[in-house]
Amino acid sequence: MNNVAPKSTSGNDHVENREKKSGIIVLNPSQVLFNDGDHADSLFIIQKGQLRLFKPKGKGYVELSVLRAGEVIGEMAYFSADDGENKRSCSAQAMTRTEIIEISFKAFEKTLNNLNPWFKTIINSLASRLRKTNLKLKELESNSVTTGYGKNVGEYKFFSNVDIIRLLTVFYLAIKAHGEVRGDAIYINRKTLKFYAIDIFNILDVKFEEFIGLIKQQGLLKIELDPDKLPNIFIFEKSETFRAIFLFINTQRNVADDKKIKITDKCEMILEKILSFLYEQNHDAQRVDVELDPFFKEFQSQNITVEVDDLLPAKQIRLVGDVLVNNGKMSCWVDYQELKKIFTQIKFTNAINRVNERKSKLK
Repeated sequence: MNNVAPKSTSGNDHVENREKKSGIIVLNPSQVLFNDGDHADSLFIIQKGQLRLFKPKGKGYVELSVLRAGEVIGEMAYFSADDGENKRSCSAQAMTRTEIIEISFKAFEKTLNNLNPWFKTIINSLASRLRKTNLKLKELESNSVTTGYGKNVGEYKFFSNVDIIRLLTVFYLAIKAHGEVRGDAIYINRKTLKFYAIDIFNILDVKFEEFIGLIKQQGLLKIELDPDKLPNIFIFEKSETFRAIFLFINTQRNVADDKKIKITDKCEMILEKILSFLYEQNHDAQRVDVELDPFFKEFQSQNITVEVDDLLPAKQIRLVGDVLVNNGKMSCWVDYQELKKIFTQIKFTNAINRVNERKSKLK
């Protein structure tokens, strides 16, 4: 096998224009390896990470599976050539930083031709049966896809409200029932959570794994290696966080649109800075007057553009008051206790929205 230098790209970009020979490819989270219907001239072996397989359908996607280290992807395009043209039968996207070995079909065919003829016959027979099974599954496939719950029924949402509520319920119940308290933390094995989520609640594997990545990113989860050096030990500070998020989301889904709590990303950034500052100052009052200039200057130093108007969503739900200018300095009151109470829920909800927005743009 000829190795080429690892290649790393970011965002949702499709992996294109790489050398058409065997080698190693590095994918960043959310990067698409290939799309459904693309021309295929190689297969892949996953060394590290996870790939999500999905198929576009209507205005949404059908989630197929999650592949992990040691598994092969893209080989069916070799065995399923139609009139000499190999095409991908689904799309593949990295869920985490993923390293894969690319093997060209030419190299794969050369290896097959060097095999004992009867062994080659077995491989071709197995591939033929699998191809026929896949065709039958496509014929029986349900017309349902994950969609949005709103005026636009065709709007695709990777995580629906029902998905999130089910996942939050699974985590809360499993942690309460099986979590082992050690000091200020609660420990539970990934396999236990996965059993509840996938085997009992029938949550798709790909959504379970995406949810794991999301709560880890939100600081709600830490992961340690088990005795087999696998990342299976999940550590939570407290299970009540999942209950609080569940109650928040469940309440919001039953509220009229004009009364829902909608905090923009920039407003969230400002509120997080304020909350962190007040926490460090050990405030315990309900309302606290806060000078805003230091936060805006910090964002400016980071080349992040924020304006006073970015606080309007928080003002509408009375988390903050009017911005006043005195001696050239901006300030406002902040409902510190209420902000502490609901900020984690706001941040989590926004993170879900960003995941849905990102995945809806995949083509």
